[in-house]
Amino acid sequence: MSSTNETRMQTSLRRLVLVLGDQLDHGASALSDFDPAQDAIWMAEVDEESTHIVSSKQRTSVFLSAMRHFAATLQACGWPLLYSRLEAPNNTGTLSGELDQAIRQHQPQKLVMTAPGDWRVLQSLRSVAHAHSLELDIRDDTHFFSTVREFAEHARGRKQLRQEYFYRELRKKTGILMKDGQPVGGQWNFDADNRASFGKSGPGLLPPPSRFEPDAITQEVLALVQQRFSHHPGSLQSFAWPVTREQALSALADFIAHRLPSFGLYQDAMWEGEVWLYHSHLSCALNLKLLNPREVLAAALQAYEQGHAPLPAVEGFVRQILGWREYVRGIYWTHMPHYAERNDLQAQAPLPHFYWTGDTEMACLRDAISQSLTQGYAHHIQRLMVTGLYALLLGVKPQEVHQWYLGIYVDAVEWVELPNTLGMSQFADGGLMASKPYIASGKYIDRMSNHCKGCRFNPAQATGEAACPFTTLYWDYLMRHADMLAQNPRMLMQLKNMNRLIPETRQAIAAQAQQHRTAMHWGAGHPAT
Repeated sequence: MSSTNETRMQTSLRRLVLVLGDQLDHGASALSDFDPAQDAIWMAEVDEESTHIVSSKQRTSVFLSAMRHFAATLQACGWPLLYSRLEAPNNTGTLSGELDQAIRQHQPQKLVMTAPGDWRVLQSLRSVAHAHSLELDIRDDTHFFSTVREFAEHARGRKQLRQEYFYRELRKKTGILMKDGQPVGGQWNFDADNRASFGKSGPGLLPPPSRFEPDAITQEVLALVQQRFSHHPGSLQSFAWPVTREQALSALADFIAHRLPSFGLYQDAMWEGEVWLYHSHLSCALNLKLLNPREVLAAALQAYEQGHAPLPAVEGFVRQILGWREYVRGIYWTHMPHYAERNDLQAQAPLPHFYWTGDTEMACLRDAISQSLTQGYAHHIQRLMVTGLYALLLGVKPQEVHQWYLGIYVDAVEWVELPNTLGMSQFADGGLMASKPYIASGKYIDRMSNHCKGCRFNPAQATGEAACPFTTLYWDYLMRHADMLAQNPRMLMQLKNMNRLIPETRQAIAAQAQQHRTAMHWGAGHPAT
């Protein structure tokens, strides 16, 4: 930025447009009426965003690299930009501190921003605006198909909230996979066609994932993160995430061409050592706003219309974006800030230490956690039915599970991560988000993966030396929470099976579960804290 522009901004700045690290879109609502002659853009890298929870090296690097690449495109357009780099000697380390400095120096008449994805960030920036008696114009995030107000209207008067009903409303509103007012294919949901395992023969030859060689900007970021956050979890050797708009579009095209056709059939399957499988790997780019969900769904729908991808695969993918993504955002913003403290099951155990190392004898957990630490990524079943399931059955405090998920995964922004963790994974909101707790014994993992084949634990056994901890804790969970679960019709079959257990078996399971907890190496947080 030239010295002339700096002088102008110091004396006659109309608007300061705040752009956060997950709002990297030239078409964002905050920039819709941007005037380079009168306005400036503010962006800030701060330690706080990597330390208020312990952010993994991969996650921090994704945000910083994508921000720096986006800043470079703004500067190439000649748009005035105030950018705080993490290593700058006068960096205050907090968003509020950096914004306060910018306001004092440039004296804007007004602040403008697209609605953020984090309650904490919103309150922090609002407090700075209030301290300077400045209007903060918060605009709808147009990357979503619905607004928070629309979700609130949907929720008003309902005894229960369910994703399926909101999803159907959005299908009707948008016309996506609709024909003559009815769902294409005659049904709303193709889950029954989308739950296959790979079988004993395994996944066979898999299409390679989209990976991007770090350029000079990214390499600079990786070196900075390795030096500044050396004690944070994870590694950077495999870093290859899309961090530009062009890379994100390339990743989208690659998914549509090579993995979408089999995505639905195998979206719940797992296989030892296989990280990417048929998943899209697009959630990070979507959440950074490098991709717009409209263009993502348009590409998937075109693949269906051209006969390249079957309807169950496309509908399953559409539901993840048009259904779950919109639904969890509505849950978050209509129930914060109290939602973050929900713990309806009163789970109080600390997160086991091996969540930070992957050092456990349980093969499925070892694979999922090691992969998460190395790549900053795991697909939804690994999160829900391996790492999340174990924490739920063990009785880990949900806030500790939330902080781990938020810190580890590159696609984790609180609006999407918190409801998925506290609500769907840990059932800590008492069923507000999900219709039942997602619990299963080790037999589920055995059915959907090959993890149990190489594990010393037997998923069919709940007691004894070879008993699978998932199976032991599953039955123990049912027994401990039987009264609560009996009020849920979707849990009656599992409770019926539990009630068949004779008293001696119940006592043995409870004792084995307690023995497992006693032997657990509990963590007290990551060493970086």
